[in-house]
Amino acid sequence: MEIINGIPVWGNVDQESLNQLTKAMEYEGIRGALMADHHVGYSVPIGGVIAYKDHICVNGVGFDIGCGNKAVLTNADADQVRKDIYRIMNDIQKYISFGIGRNNNERIEHPLFDDNIWSDHPLLRGLKPKAISQLGTVGSGNHYVDIFIDDLDGVWIGVHFGSRGFGHSIATHFIKSAGGKDGIHAEPVVLHENSDLGEQYLKCMDLAGRYAYAGRDWVCSRVARILKADILQEVHNHHNFAWKELHDGEDLWVVRKGATPNRPGLQSFVGGSMGDYSFILEGIQSEENKMAMYSTIHGAGRIMGRSQAKGKVHRKTGEILRPGLVSKESMQDWIQKFDVELRGAGVDEAPMCYKRIEQVLHAHRNTVKVVRKLKPIGVCMASENEIDPYKD
Repeated sequence: MEIINGIPVWGNVDQESLNQLTKAMEYEGIRGALMADHHVGYSVPIGGVIAYKDHICVNGVGFDIGCGNKAVLTNADADQVRKDIYRIMNDIQKYISFGIGRNNNERIEHPLFDDNIWSDHPLLRGLKPKAISQLGTVGSGNHYVDIFIDDLDGVWIGVHFGSRGFGHSIATHFIKSAGGKDGIHAEPVVLHENSDLGEQYLKCMDLAGRYAYAGRDWVCSRVARILKADILQEVHNHHNFAWKELHDGEDLWVVRKGATPNRPGLQSFVGGSMGDYSFILEGIQSEENKMAMYSTIHGAGRIMGRSQAKGKVHRKTGEILRPGLVSKESMQDWIQKFDVELRGAGVDEAPMCYKRIEQVLHAHRNTVKVVRKLKPIGVCMASENEIDPYKD
């Protein structure tokens, strides 16, 4: 860890991300930190943590409000799951909806939709039908459903996704209502917590967070049914959200964008790429963890953009306008060597597009301890033709 521009930074420094966080700090931010999986995001970098006094940053929370990870340990037999992984992944692809704008084929009755807030806010009234139909869908981009075997031969289900189009619509509404603009380097939209817009946003953000939790709960339960297994343990965290927390005697809004809460004793699930390990972590008490505002990584972090990996093809003629840096053959070779049964995914999600997670974790060795090491044996994502519109 090193301190640059007054900001503690873990891992290899990406200067553009550091510049972006430094700029974002000018908008009411009083403390910042950059996790080792950082890379550029919309207005605030992924892996960025900013604390505010009495304010909240809409772009900091991001478009995919409540995006997060959940992992559950099951009582499934590891040997049987390994033997049956081909069918298991077929069933996951069949029964779980991946991709943009998808509806869940199984309607979910959830007490979340009985909350009076849906009728109290005009925006939420209009979004409720979409929210109901999309609950339990996974989306595209780097969102996934994985089957893991841990270092004690335990079988885990791991998922990564957020509040889907519902959260995206909320973020877009409040950015526009506050006069903000869309774009990678747009100025952050920062609202006072007691302003009309600020109060509305915090209520909608909270609802989107609960919605994301409900979706991940359902998917994990549905996959457990596919495994014909019971869930024994759950590890569940947001990494695109804001929390009111006490730091050095001050109540602060801590916005974590692609960063996971990491208080001492709190466990989290962080994923590598489709061809790398994932981990169950636990926060430890240390000066470095305090400087990180008790935050850690949310994954491995990208080192290659999607368009770099895929290249560019003329939509009408199919002519290659710019070759991609990753081939399907190299991706499949990596996956086969790592012995993963893959469904969906394009070369923009290939393992070579990401940092190696064990190197990233090494940068945070003074803030976390490893509880379990998870080896993926099955990975399911949206098809390679899907474009992720929900940003970060």
